[in-house]
Amino acid sequence: QVQMVESGGASVQAGESLRLSCAGSGSILSIDVMGWFRQAPGKQRDFVANIKAGGGTHYLDSVKGRFTISRDVNKSTGYLQMNNLKPEDTAVYYCMMLISGQGPYWGQGTQVTVYS
Repeated sequence: QVQMVESGGASVQAGESLRLSCAGSGSILSIDVMGWFRQAPGKQRDFVANIKAGGGTHYLDSVKGRFTISRDVNKSTGYLQMNNLKPEDTAVYYCMMLISGQGPYWGQGTQVTVYS
């Protein structure tokens, strides 16, 4: 059984930074892909960033240069460093992992609110 728990969400002013964490537990032999998605009220869940087993990363255009995804493979933990936050970044952020060809596995989400 794989479980993931996100943390780090908060309410911040525009221009400030947050670091989200995603801790995986359970039968995790290898993480193929770790990603972050977000869902604003009344909208669909959208891709934000991902990092593959080889270290390659991809980002939503609107977060490039502001967000950085990383991971600690030894701890089965992923991170999303978010700088220069904007009100439009307000959403529930979800961690996703593809593990040993299985998944996706999702966390429960963490709320990020950015006010101007």
